[in-house]
Amino acid sequence: MSITEEITQTDRLRQDRKFNGAHYTPDHLAAFVAENIASVLHGSKEPVTILDPAVGDGALLAALARQLGNCKRIIGYDLDPQAVEFAQQRITSVSGKVSPEITCTNYLKHCLDRLEPSLFREGDPELVDAIIANPPYVRTQVLGANEAQRLAKLFGHTGRVDLYFAFLSCIARHLKPGGIAGVIVSNRFMSIKSGEKVREQLLQDFDILKLWDFGDTKLFEAAVLPVVLLLRRKETENDSAPRTEFFSIYSDGEAFTEREVDSVFDALECEGPVKVDGKVFSVRIGHLSTSGKKDGVWQLVDSTSHNWLNTVEVNTFCRFGDIGKIRVGVKTTADKVFIRSDWAEIGENVPELLRPLVTHHEAGQFIPARGEISKQILYTHKIENGRKVAVDLDEYPISKAYLETPEIRERLESRSYVIKAGRNWFEIWVPQDPSAWECPKLVFSDISETPAFWLEEGGRIVNGDCYWLMPKDSDKEELILLALAVGNSTFIERFYDFRFNNKLYAGRRRFMTQYVEEFPIPNPNSKLGREIVTQVKAILRMDAGSEEFHEAKSTIDGLVDRAFQVSVDGIPANYVEIPLDITHAA
Repeated sequence: MSITEEITQTDRLRQDRKFNGAHYTPDHLAAFVAENIASVLHGSKEPVTILDPAVGDGALLAALARQLGNCKRIIGYDLDPQAVEFAQQRITSVSGKVSPEITCTNYLKHCLDRLEPSLFREGDPELVDAIIANPPYVRTQVLGANEAQRLAKLFGHTGRVDLYFAFLSCIARHLKPGGIAGVIVSNRFMSIKSGEKVREQLLQDFDILKLWDFGDTKLFEAAVLPVVLLLRRKETENDSAPRTEFFSIYSDGEAFTEREVDSVFDALECEGPVKVDGKVFSVRIGHLSTSGKKDGVWQLVDSTSHNWLNTVEVNTFCRFGDIGKIRVGVKTTADKVFIRSDWAEIGENVPELLRPLVTHHEAGQFIPARGEISKQILYTHKIENGRKVAVDLDEYPISKAYLETPEIRERLESRSYVIKAGRNWFEIWVPQDPSAWECPKLVFSDISETPAFWLEEGGRIVNGDCYWLMPKDSDKEELILLALAVGNSTFIERFYDFRFNNKLYAGRRRFMTQYVEEFPIPNPNSKLGREIVTQVKAILRMDAGSEEFHEAKSTIDGLVDRAFQVSVDGIPANYVEIPLDITHAA
């Protein structure tokens, strides 16, 4: 096969695979993973067996075979017969005398059939020396409900899991003790709640030798933020874990540097800001920490972040989660029916059940950004005898007439899960607490480059594109005001990046419950705490566009830094240095 034919065929295969969530590995990334696997395996004198469980166009196996040049067997699996045929030819061109064994089958199903009732046994002839993989980034639903449940039962996965979670579990059982794996996966598992079991299993099964978070470098055409893991299968369960080198690279539009390199991979050698193809990235180099928890969030720590976080911890009075429960807003599962900005235009009579709605379009710091267009929601729940119940539609004839419009009723009744749950056909799926909407609450948007936390005085319902926090006790007003100050500070941006670093493209952060509930609050009884509260009360009475508002915001920002004893530039101003002794788990 000529180089031109190979490129054309690869492009066609990649286009065909997009809808399946399978994103073929770019050659330069395949070479990077293969080089790092080979750097560990080069001490082996015997020919090795290598495997790719989702071979695709063969880029990974070909790169590893080329790097090693000493293979005993080359094994691959893929569901696409055209990909299998192409990969067979591609790998053959670099594998010498070894004929690759590429099978057209579902690797996961192959493993599941063999795993029950027990997992791969030590000494199994299929155990391999090295695995190189880029598993598909899709939900387990693609296997069907039965297979998804089977996966969950075998590997203990819960919640919303990606298919690559199961691939990682199977890989751990297909690799010889001491064997090496280089795996490309989405970086989401490192910080999301549904990734807890995966993080715990990886630390249990493997020594994590190196970890590269490529962030928003756009190595793939799709919106995938990849991480590369270099893993070694543990010899015994009691193996002591080595310190894991952790590299991170994300775009940084605010940084300036004259240092420029040829590629993202070259940039990994340059700590700090570095330019690639005219775009500035920030590179951090440190070690992996899970804060002493087996399933803890994976974070990159170096001496600066380690001591900075410890300084903050010493000066933390409580956390956002201690004030009250953080909830997502209401979810109707039929927004076009329940949520509109044109209710006045649909007829002479406005439905009685309409309530004003808060959405992410009104996100602002301290104060909501009120626009000309405000949406309203037809809210179908109330509190009766202390319990949340659906309203009686007969008491609201205009709302009832609207909901019983044939096309609307048909749309709502098609939500079979509502009926199966014993609910009325017209109900909002997740109404949250009807009694809470009249109370003051802290509201914040889910995805934002800059945090946006604002105070809702009460009366409006929070939509599902925002989160909200209502104090569980009436005496928590000062803590809510402190939370407003912290949530809108440059301090919390640095805390987020050190503690979670779950960024999307263009530096946007995810403000999810599991992160925000960990945000720290300084002592409300301290001099600085009282001053912050006074300043927040004042800023809530100002015009958000005024110079006075921006000056007050800057003042609050500085007070938050001082309250946690970190300086404006993020470096601890006054701390007792704690030795950097990073361990994965307690």
